[in-house]
Amino acid sequence: MQSFRCLVTGATGFTGGHLAQALANDGHQVRALVRPGSKTDHLRHPNIELIGGQLTDAKAVEAAAQGCDKIFHIAAVFRTAGHPDSHYYDVNVGGTVNVLEAARRAGCERVVHCSTGGVHGHIEDPPAAETYRLKPDDVYQRSKVEAEKAVQAAVGQGQRVVVFRPGAIYGEGDLRFLKLFGSIAKKRFFMIGPGTPRLHLVHVDDLVAGIKLCGSVDSALGETFLLAGPEAPTLNEIVRHASEYLRLPPPGVRIPVWPVYSAAWLCEMLCVPLRINPPLHRRRVGFFTHHREFDISKARRVLGFTPQVTPREGIARTIRWYADEGYLR
Repeated sequence: MQSFRCLVTGATGFTGGHLAQALANDGHQVRALVRPGSKTDHLRHPNIELIGGQLTDAKAVEAAAQGCDKIFHIAAVFRTAGHPDSHYYDVNVGGTVNVLEAARRAGCERVVHCSTGGVHGHIEDPPAAETYRLKPDDVYQRSKVEAEKAVQAAVGQGQRVVVFRPGAIYGEGDLRFLKLFGSIAKKRFFMIGPGTPRLHLVHVDDLVAGIKLCGSVDSALGETFLLAGPEAPTLNEIVRHASEYLRLPPPGVRIPVWPVYSAAWLCEMLCVPLRINPPLHRRRVGFFTHHREFDISKARRVLGFTPQVTPREGIARTIRWYADEGYLR
């Protein structure tokens, strides 16, 4: 593949960092848009150039895009306490508009935009393909739907953009599953509900491979792709894989959904007005009740996407990293 110059937003994060490293290792010249004060040790590479700026600063994004052939727009505000709803729209929607405009002004060959499989919400009839109805569950997912609308408007005006919606991202270096795997390791885990809903994981190695295909395959332009792993395990299977790697018997405690959901609602009512991250919230309960299985046949057919990391392997690798880094003491 011919080398190119690209801008990666969100390179200080988990997925963006892995992508920036992979592109740099492939010989491409990578610019990383980084906010002041961000940790950048993982971006030390001769092919990675750090550019200071924020997504909400249109001039900074435009300056970073100058001379770039492609933009990989990965950055977003995820679910964190202390932000008003408007902040999600300012960054996730307004930032996307700034990226699209910067790409137009710089004459970029294409923009690859990261959305989320979460825009589909709870999937009543799994697996969901890209055309499945959109039903976001929270402000983060709603803002990502609005960002996709901005992208589709740009596509309608002739801009060359590809959208991907990842499944639940995990892997070495990410801490989103630490609470789950840590509670299993400490024998404190209990299943809420039957554990039969499926969670379509995607290991970061597979996801980065898919993103790179979105950035190179000509027939991908103007399209949207779900990117997830080779299989969608049930929650029971995820817990069993983790327990097997930890050499522990699978947890046997199960509790019904409704009392936990009620407690989560109460926590939110008390904590959110005070800008305190609730110790329990309804989205966490939804983790145990929502179906999130995707049909990735379009990505396989159009992109040649072939995810390799099975849940059993990926979970083992992730837990091993947690242990090596001292998170599972």
